[in-house]
Amino acid sequence: MVILWTDALIFMLVFILIGLAFYLRGKAHIKRPLQKIATNNSAMVSLVVLLFFILIGLLDSVHFKPASDNGNEIISLLDYWAKPLREHGEKTYSAPFATTLYSKEMMVMADGSSQWGYPRLEFGGSHLPHPESQHLADVITKALTGLAEGTGLMMLLTLLFWLVSLVRQQRPGITPALKAVVITLFVIGPVSYALCYLSGYYHVLGTDKVGEDVFYQAIKSIRTGLMIGTLTTLVMLPMAIVFGILAGFFRGWIDDIIQYIYTTLNSIPSVLLIAASILMVQVYMANHEQDFTSVIVRADMRLLFLCLILGVTSWTGLCRLLRAETLKLREMDYVQAAQALGVRQGRILVRHILPNVMHIVLISVVLDFSSLVLAEAVLSYINIGVDPTTYSWGNMINGARLEMAREPIVWWSLSAAFVFMFTLVLAANLFADTVQEAFDPRRASR
Repeated sequence: MVILWTDALIFMLVFILIGLAFYLRGKAHIKRPLQKIATNNSAMVSLVVLLFFILIGLLDSVHFKPASDNGNEIISLLDYWAKPLREHGEKTYSAPFATTLYSKEMMVMADGSSQWGYPRLEFGGSHLPHPESQHLADVITKALTGLAEGTGLMMLLTLLFWLVSLVRQQRPGITPALKAVVITLFVIGPVSYALCYLSGYYHVLGTDKVGEDVFYQAIKSIRTGLMIGTLTTLVMLPMAIVFGILAGFFRGWIDDIIQYIYTTLNSIPSVLLIAASILMVQVYMANHEQDFTSVIVRADMRLLFLCLILGVTSWTGLCRLLRAETLKLREMDYVQAAQALGVRQGRILVRHILPNVMHIVLISVVLDFSSLVLAEAVLSYINIGVDPTTYSWGNMINGARLEMAREPIVWWSLSAAFVFMFTLVLAANLFADTVQEAFDPRRASR
């Protein structure tokens, strides 16, 4: 097993979230907003979609070296599962569900003659002896087969869930939110199973310039989007929370220094700062090639530093919010009473100030997640984002620029990146709206 830096950090974040969930379990000020989220249909549907993306990202974060490989190849569990997609490459462009290449070429026939036409794909639709007459019927048949098998699997899992609930005598009530969750699962499960089933016979989203499966690229890009959104948050939160609370609570020269720091940082163009940092990382890796013998290790290091620099440049907004909230909280009666009784300042910060600003932290984290995912796409589009060898929606969009100028237009790479990114960002935004409404104390008082 191979543990990359980003793998270790993302699983550490998962364990922190699990521990935080156990710590906050049963607390009244957390239970009420969570119950409100659980009764919101759009929030629960969005949460199911987000968990589906997170599951794919976690599968792609468990890396190892194949036993049959003697080189430096490192693959993930997702790569191992999607081995046909990873290895069944074509010569160049092919459209979704196509059986031939997208452009005409000079073909050498069996009798030695040459003919101008569309060459057959090596893997896409290779099981069809006569694709001209069998193609459409075969795609429909296999799609229906995949949907039927996926639906059957979901029904089996649902039955097992109900049996376990009955054995434990905890039969869940049928609420509108639960119905929405079940419907979402019965949409995501069969559709995903059908796409995977079809991928064994066709390139469901076509292939790119070098013949790589676009569906595989879009799935692999999920991990990059999640890493940018979560690891940047892991870097941003400690600085924002510590500096924001200290500036608001102590005021004076401490407040002046912290305000000077984030005002100065905000005055630096973030794009230039990110570009300079990425250039420094590239120079360091070029001077220490012996430490970065694998392509995936080099790409992982660049992704890590991109998360670090995005975290350093994005903590100032949350810091300002926490400073303003702390300025209000320090004048509250319970804080003044604690100071009068001689309670240490550190204990006041931990027991009285920090818990009462956590709703702002939670709301900001969920709202910033989608903006960070979009930031990766923009940075990769201008070639200062993740490594070009890293699968990301930004790199897919960047590579699709020239494809859109072709005749005929190669549209599926850009469309695939747009659909996957749109789905993730939309789910995050819908969930963020509900979280903001549930944890906002002003709305709770009303």
